[in-house]
Amino acid sequence: MSTALYDRVIFGPIHSRRLGLSLGVNLLPLDHKLCSFDCIYCECGWGQKREKVRFNDRETVRKELERKLTEMVGAGTPPDVITFAGNGEPTLHPDFGEIIEDTIALRDRIAPRAKVSVLSNATQIGRERVRAALLRVDNNILKLDSAFDRTVRLMDRPRGNYSVAETVENMKKFEGQLIVQTMFLRGEFEGETVDNTTEEEVGAWLELIREIAPQQVMVYTIDRSTPAENLQKVTVEELKAIAARVETLGITCSVAG
Repeated sequence: MSTALYDRVIFGPIHSRRLGLSLGVNLLPLDHKLCSFDCIYCECGWGQKREKVRFNDRETVRKELERKLTEMVGAGTPPDVITFAGNGEPTLHPDFGEIIEDTIALRDRIAPRAKVSVLSNATQIGRERVRAALLRVDNNILKLDSAFDRTVRLMDRPRGNYSVAETVENMKKFEGQLIVQTMFLRGEFEGETVDNTTEEEVGAWLELIREIAPQQVMVYTIDRSTPAENLQKVTVEELKAIAARVETLGITCSVAG
């Protein structure tokens, strides 16, 4: 299936299923994906190994964000949210914390009602500087697709070492100031069955959600093209059933089908 990269530092705005009118910020290269995961469902396609990595520099991000925010506010259409996403994992940027500071300052000056959100796969939250920066934004949205390492290896294909247990312990350090986001899907990849909607999967995942105690959970399914071909959406009814089980824990859960 076809996939697409973001070819700009500031992109959109787009109408996000989960966040509203979202102005995107891409800190990653414009011509390829750079991520610590290589998810089988990623709309940016498969990652590629590159000898040299070129992030979008801090000053370029600041100037382009200032220009676009000023333009949107001047047109009477300020964004609901400024979202760090793009072609991979934004927290890999060496100046991530400083860029968050710049963004908050611009937001406060130009579009004070906008929220600042970061979509992250949570692989870098063990780093104190990254965690501190994420705690400054309105919505730090961190991925947890399964309670089982084997499923994460199949669905998310982490590069390097990854442990669900370690990730959960790092999520607990946020003391509830985080949003957990989970993609639910089923299908087949490289001859193996992929399905994180089984009772075994959902039950174990719910136990981790209880331990993490986030302020909110977001459950969603495939909406755009994916690099792996034999994947299937989960129905809205199934997502709502999972969300209902989250809410029995006293945690708000939103559904995007």
